[in-house]
Amino acid sequence: MSEQWNHNAHYHPLVLDSVPEGCDAALDVGCGDGTLVRALASRAKRATGIDRSRTMIRQARRASAEYDNVSYVDSDFVDFAAKARDGSYGFISSVAALHHMDFDSTLNAMGRMLAPGGRLVLVGLARHHTPLDWARDIAAIPVHRFLARRHGGVAEPPEAPVKDPAMTWDEVRQGAQRLLPGVQYRRLLLWRYALTWDKPGRA
Repeated sequence: MSEQWNHNAHYHPLVLDSVPEGCDAALDVGCGDGTLVRALASRAKRATGIDRSRTMIRQARRASAEYDNVSYVDSDFVDFAAKARDGSYGFISSVAALHHMDFDSTLNAMGRMLAPGGRLVLVGLARHHTPLDWARDIAAIPVHRFLARRHGGVAEPPEAPVKDPAMTWDEVRQGAQRLLPGVQYRRLLLWRYALTWDKPGRA
């Protein structure tokens, strides 16, 4: 794992701890510089990262030259998913990328690409809408400051695309429950949520 710290990297251990034992193929959507993909390579036989930013994919490939079970795809996820076989992956993750894509079609595609018994873990951002949202925002500030000092600051890749989320926290939760029955939704402290879903069926 990279020693650089930011709010997304903070939740990489949450993703990694969720990889099913004996996972054959893992996919990270919106992989950026490939930090999480390289970590997934130690938990799965094969790890693939996809990102529509050619700059980030180039960085990821350079940093992963010594990994023989890692590959990257320079593509929009919609185009990639249209060509992917059903049940191709035992684990699919995405960190801070879902709000860059269409929510419904992306979750439907990920669910289709996941093998029976496989697991989907998404860490994402949402839009504040209620006073409770803002109260949680304020409560996270001291924790952010403590962790930033502990890790020597916040490191954000300068080439990474930035977009404000359109969906509220409640809309994300309700939408995920509608599309992925049985999904677990958790509101995380550092301005993130986590969705965890196990696809029904035998692994």
